[in-house]
Amino acid sequence: MHCLTDYEPKLLMAFNECLKGNLKISRFLLAHGFPELSALAAAILSDTEALHWLLNNGYPEFAVLSNAIDNEQHAIAWLEKYQCTFLSMFAAACRKDDQAIRWFAEQKLDLFLFIIRNIHQILLYQSWDSSDVHRIRRS
Repeated sequence: MHCLTDYEPKLLMAFNECLKGNLKISRFLLAHGFPELSALAAAILSDTEALHWLLNNGYPEFAVLSNAIDNEQHAIAWLEKYQCTFLSMFAAACRKDDQAIRWFAEQKLDLFLFIIRNIHQILLYQSWDSSDVHRIRRS
């Protein structure tokens, strides 16, 4: 199974930029052999096509991670069942689980904490968008 820890820091920083909507970096990852990171970022940003791409192209654990970040219980259970411990902890930290965040801090995984903070912001904005009656729904 694939894990975020498989990637070099510069690729994780590129992934973080994709989360911020940087299309230039997303295209770079696509062109240089890391489409899964671009797709994961897009899936976290609620792109269902990207989610399906992950499922159909050998990265189901990243698709499930995206859903676990969104607190979908079946996804959380899947990560635990298949012993994706790091991804499970990452998803929990993204959901603001104090124990998971503390674990990343204790392990001195600052780069992942940086990405987690960015995902916190994304989830907050998604929450605001979903509760705004003036926004046009995409799905």
